[in-house]
Amino acid sequence: MVTEGGVTAIMIVTQFVEVGGDTLMKSATKDGMSIFIFIFYSNILALCFLLPSTLFHHRKRSPPPISTSIFCRMLLLSCLFTAVQILMNTGIGYSSPTLASAMVDLVPAFTFILAVISRMEVLNMKKHSSQAKIIGTLVSIVGALTVTLYKGMPLINGAFQNIEMGATEIYLLGKSDWIIGAFLLATASFLLSVLFITETWTIKAYPEELLVTSICISLVVIQSGIVALIVEGNSNAWILKPNKELVAVCFSAIFVVSLRSVVNKWAFRKKGPIYVAMFNPLRVVIALGMGILFLGNNLYLGSMIGASIIVIGFYAVMWAQAQEEHTTSENDFLPSSSTPLLSTKNIDH
Repeated sequence: MVTEGGVTAIMIVTQFVEVGGDTLMKSATKDGMSIFIFIFYSNILALCFLLPSTLFHHRKRSPPPISTSIFCRMLLLSCLFTAVQILMNTGIGYSSPTLASAMVDLVPAFTFILAVISRMEVLNMKKHSSQAKIIGTLVSIVGALTVTLYKGMPLINGAFQNIEMGATEIYLLGKSDWIIGAFLLATASFLLSVLFITETWTIKAYPEELLVTSICISLVVIQSGIVALIVEGNSNAWILKPNKELVAVCFSAIFVVSLRSVVNKWAFRKKGPIYVAMFNPLRVVIALGMGILFLGNNLYLGSMIGASIIVIGFYAVMWAQAQEEHTTSENDFLPSSSTPLLSTKNIDH
């Protein structure tokens, strides 16, 4: 059984994976690879890993039958997943992975509102846990905006001043490209929140993460293939070059599409949509750290302040989640007033 710390560690690793995938995708598309073909190849290669894994997982135990309602939810999931991938990757193509990391910091706010509306999240403003969730979500968003909008004085000068990636890349782009990219990324962030809610709704009703992911990705392959055929009429664009294009597709297929999708669905079932969404603000901190360590980017005061604020907000929500789970577990162990203690013991055994 995975401990609370183990779940948190797994979710943080998936954020590292996403940042790495965004950077590789940006690099591949800058060299001329079509974003739509990249999405198609990533998903079809991911399916090559997911299908054998699903068959192996269910080799001794058949999965529950899939009702029409569950299949319709999977179809909706695949449509949302296709739209998010297209909008997110196109937005990164117009802007940068850093802007994408900043925009997905809106996901916790969107997810929180949608979870309350859909009654997946019950708020009781008299409880400290509910107050901490709201405050922590807002604090994380403020921290992400601070990293993005406030630069401040340099604290550490990068070793390679000629390398221009991440936030500096935004200023090298045309203003119209930056606006288009920001709009596409904001739309993708909202749809990602809708996707989180829909995934939670689906996986709680049908708790088979591998099977749901495999079916959804199969539908995504069909949808993304149709879009790519319509957009890319040039047959040469479909030739996958054995260079960074192949590396980017393989990395995205194995880690971003396959592993991240399964882990997220598992976390949705265990913890709920807000828990998963709260890890998104960490992406901008990770992108910042990777830029400093591996690309020689500068470290600015605004980045340090923003990263510290994000961590404070993140821990506030994690504390609230732990408090709610502790309260729930205590209530589960309390015997009902109408149930004899002996009966309770028998049920427990």
